[in-house]
Amino acid sequence: MAAIMPEPGSKVIVCDGNEAAAWGAALSRPDMVAVYPITPQSSLAEKISQFIADGIIDAELMDVEGEHSVLSVLQGACLAGARTYTASCGQGLAFMFEPYWRTPALRLPIVMSIVTRDGISPQCVWGGQQDAMTVRETGWIHMYCETVQEVLDTVVMAYKIAEHHDVMLPVSVCHDGNYLSFGSVRAELPHQTEVDDFLGEKNVNWHVALDPDRPMAVDPLTGGASGPGPSLFVRYRKGLCEGMQNALRVITEVHEEWSRRFGRYHAPLVESYRMDDAGYAVMTIGSMSGAGKDAVDAARERGEKVGLVKVKTFRPFPAQAVADALARVTAVGVVDRSVSFGWNSGPLCQETRCALYSSPRHISVASFIGGLAGADITVKHFDRVIRDTAERARGAPISGPAWLNESD
Repeated sequence: MAAIMPEPGSKVIVCDGNEAAAWGAALSRPDMVAVYPITPQSSLAEKISQFIADGIIDAELMDVEGEHSVLSVLQGACLAGARTYTASCGQGLAFMFEPYWRTPALRLPIVMSIVTRDGISPQCVWGGQQDAMTVRETGWIHMYCETVQEVLDTVVMAYKIAEHHDVMLPVSVCHDGNYLSFGSVRAELPHQTEVDDFLGEKNVNWHVALDPDRPMAVDPLTGGASGPGPSLFVRYRKGLCEGMQNALRVITEVHEEWSRRFGRYHAPLVESYRMDDAGYAVMTIGSMSGAGKDAVDAARERGEKVGLVKVKTFRPFPAQAVADALARVTAVGVVDRSVSFGWNSGPLCQETRCALYSSPRHISVASFIGGLAGADITVKHFDRVIRDTAERARGAPISGPAWLNESD
């Protein structure tokens, strides 16, 4: 199953985030791919289908009638020992919800790209992170990428994380619709032999398998008066939670190994930017982080002691890493590209408040919501975040979320 890669010396390509995700999957040698197009993921589905048609990927392409079937057939393939890949977003992810919820409970190491998109209704096909944030409690690992290069690299790393014996959970690699999905930049392709050596042997179904030589019941009925009792169900849930917590260590180890082998470092859990002497901070997730860093640089030139913390791994949430990164600040302005309806804030903001609950010092946490329905979050928007967070650091009260694009 040899992937056809560029000749030595031609490792640099120009591609958008969707093509980068397709290349990451191709380099990982999947045995089966199933995709169904939906905006803004469609070009990813087209690209990976073309890779298979051209022989770049030696894999079965399943042509199915919708996203529910996409993940259902991949569950069967994974149980049979196949390495699998898919991608979706928005209403496609909503249609996929039942098998999406079932996949981590079966401990199936499927890798999926979510090309994030805002919610519906009102009618919207543009970028946001509402789709991925809505399924954050299903048991999948979720990692968010800042750049096109990080998309490519993270898709490859996701297989090593998912298939690790201490994890055995599916991974969603999230990249922002519109901004990363369609934005073309320079990217480096690692050589196939190097990726093969990095990933090693496939570890897809050592724990559970559709194998006549070792018959077993897969996904048996548990709990209830007529079943084996709730203790078996509790055992499954406890094991899944343990796998998620193990993933924090494995994600860190895999990113460190990637850096040693390929010379590109991506912060595995959180990235601290100009935080050494910061008195207050901005927190970001995804592609907005570049504009946030530019705004921090400009504020530093004005003499403001502000830094930035970027969250990459959202599930499992790296609570200790977040608390450590913010340990010396008095206020943080958290910028979300989605909303938590139950808390009148962004999901990342609410998670940050939870992570800081046991902090020995009071840290004021302010919620900023922007980038909905494909809107841009610019340096100008981050200037407002920095200015308002500085006021919070000086004791100004917090009245609720600030809506960054409300008057754009």
